[in-house]
Amino acid sequence: MASYTVIADIGNAIVQLLREHLVPGIIVNTENIGLCAPNDKGDIVLGVNLYDIRENQNIVLTDMLPKGTNQLKYPSTFFDLYYMITAYSASDIKFRSAEDHKILGKVLQVLKDHPTFTAEQLGSELSNSQFVPKIELLQLENDEKMKLWNVPNVPYRLSLFYKVYPVEIESNRVKDVTRVVDMDFTVQES
Repeated sequence: MASYTVIADIGNAIVQLLREHLVPGIIVNTENIGLCAPNDKGDIVLGVNLYDIRENQNIVLTDMLPKGTNQLKYPSTFFDLYYMITAYSASDIKFRSAEDHKILGKVLQVLKDHPTFTAEQLGSELSNSQFVPKIELLQLENDEKMKLWNVPNVPYRLSLFYKVYPVEIESNRVKDVTRVVDMDFTVQES
């Protein structure tokens, strides 16, 4: 089961995975890959932006779980996380597009080769979960991509769009219950 920190943990796991496979061969410094919004990238060369979170419609748990002897815990909720990954090469203008293409090609390769998260990547968040989050490339139309970019006065940069799902966040709500502790049966003959 996962706490609310799983959203941050997944973003950091994506960044770490990309750092392991792109540095130093494609990108010089690990600090050049990070979480950022397209309008606030700083010195980031490869930015990972969480742009949407939606409740997963395929996994809806309704059964409460026992917590001790006098409480029931409400079920977890599952979410889909949507990411935009953008290359911001700082190369000379003549080479910038080719550099961006090389970076994005490597990202495609890495995320295709690592389609699920491991317990090591997310720590204890996966230890008791029955669902392992996976990452999937989204097939969006160009107009959808332009709308998602939505950065005033900054032209659209070629980006990759991914969905990570299902992401479990456990409930903290509990309900007190009283258990049957004594029963009395009376048998009558007719």
